[in-house]
Amino acid sequence: MIDIQKYLDQFFKGTKNPSLKAMEFFMKEYNNFEKEMNFIHIAGTNGKGSCTEIISNILIKQGYKVGRFLSPHLIKYNERMSINGKEITDQEMSDLIEELDEKIKKYKEKTSVDVTLFELETTMAMLYFYRNNVDFVVLETGLGGLYDCTNIITKPAVSIITSIGYDHMALLGNTLTDIAHQKAGIIKENSDTVIFKQEPEVDNVFIEECEKKNNKLHIIKNEDIKNYKYDENYQYFSYKNLKDAKIILKGKVQIKNACICIEAINVLKEKGFIVTDESIKEGMETVIHKARMETLSKKPLIIYDGAHNAPAIKNLREMAQMYYSNVERTYIISILKTKDYDKMLQLLAEDKNAKFILTSGNNKEIYVSSEELENSAKKYIKAKQILKMDLKDAVKETMKSNQDTVTLIVGSFYVYGTVVEEIEKLK
Repeated sequence: MIDIQKYLDQFFKGTKNPSLKAMEFFMKEYNNFEKEMNFIHIAGTNGKGSCTEIISNILIKQGYKVGRFLSPHLIKYNERMSINGKEITDQEMSDLIEELDEKIKKYKEKTSVDVTLFELETTMAMLYFYRNNVDFVVLETGLGGLYDCTNIITKPAVSIITSIGYDHMALLGNTLTDIAHQKAGIIKENSDTVIFKQEPEVDNVFIEECEKKNNKLHIIKNEDIKNYKYDENYQYFSYKNLKDAKIILKGKVQIKNACICIEAINVLKEKGFIVTDESIKEGMETVIHKARMETLSKKPLIIYDGAHNAPAIKNLREMAQMYYSNVERTYIISILKTKDYDKMLQLLAEDKNAKFILTSGNNKEIYVSSEELENSAKKYIKAKQILKMDLKDAVKETMKSNQDTVTLIVGSFYVYGTVVEEIEKLK
C-alpha cells in the first residue's frame, strides 16, 4: 500500500486557472460513468455541510445507499468520502490512487498541466461511489460552483444553493452578485434547484439562470416555516405539509437548512423516488454535524463551531444568545490568514460581556498570529477581556472551567483535531 499522505502532499491544494478540462479528461477515460448516477449537488457560502449531512441522513434512514463527498476533513482525510457514514478505507484509497496515477501522468503528458489535489480527490470519490453502486451521491462543491471540479456532472437529480455571503472573494468576486453567479454555475438544463429567499440581487441571479436553462426554481420563504420553538435538545417547526418536525442541530439557520433539504426531498419524490415523512423526521432528529455547534465536553461545557466568515460568525452569535445568554462565555479564536479576521473579531466583540482568548492556531504559517489578532481586537474589545495563549494551553485552561461557563472554540475547521485530541487527554 502506498503512503497516501505523502502522495497527496505533492499536489497543489488550491485552484489554478479554473477550468473543467482535467475533470472532462478523467470522466472520458472512464466512459463518462457519472452520467449514470443520481447526484444531489450542493453549493453556497455557508450551510453546505449542514445540508449535506441532513439530506444524506434522511436518505439513509429511508434505506438508500448514499455516497457523501465533502470538504474539509476534520481529523482524517478519509472523512471526505463515505458511504452510509462509513469512510473509505486506506486500502481502498490506495488502490484508487495507484490506478489514477497512470491517468494523471497521461494528462500531464498531453497538456503539460499538473492535476490539482481537488481534481484528484473528486475523481477518486466519484469512481469510488460508482463502483459501489450507490443510489445517490450527495456532492458538496469545494469552492464556488461554475468551475468547481464537482461541476463536471451534467444532470443532477436536484441542485441546492445555500446562503450566499462574502468569502473567497479573490477567486469568486467582490460583490454578492458576482459570488452568486459563480454558485449559479451548478444550475443545469431541465432540472430543479432549491434556494432559501435572500437579498433580491442574489435571488435574481438564480431566477435568471434557471429561466435560461428551463430549470425549475423552488424558493423557500420565512413564512413557509410555522410553529417554531426550541429547547436545549431540539428545534421544532412545521414546513408546508410536514407537521411537528424537529431537528437536533442548533440555531435558527439550521431550520432554513432543514427546509431546503425537505424541499429537495420533495423534488426527488416528484421524480419517483420514495421518501416517507417518517424518514425525513428521523433523519433530522438524528443527524450529526461535527464542528458545527458540536458539544465536545459537557462538564465543563465546550462547544466547537467552525464559523470562519462574517455570515457564519453572525449565526454563531445568534446561537450563543439563544442558548448561553445566562452563563459566562469565553471564545477561543483561531483564524486563517486568508480570512477577514478584522470583520470576524468585530462581530464577535458584539458579545460585550465575554472573554476572548486569541491563539495562533496549530500552524503559524497559515494562521493569523495572536499578536495580529490582538492588534485588531483592541479596536473593538476592552483589553481586560483579551488573553493571548497557545491553542493547547487555552484548551487546558478551559478544561478547568466551572459549571456556569461555556467556551466556544471558533474561527476555523482546521484546529478541530488538535482541540479534540487535547480534550481527550484531559478528560
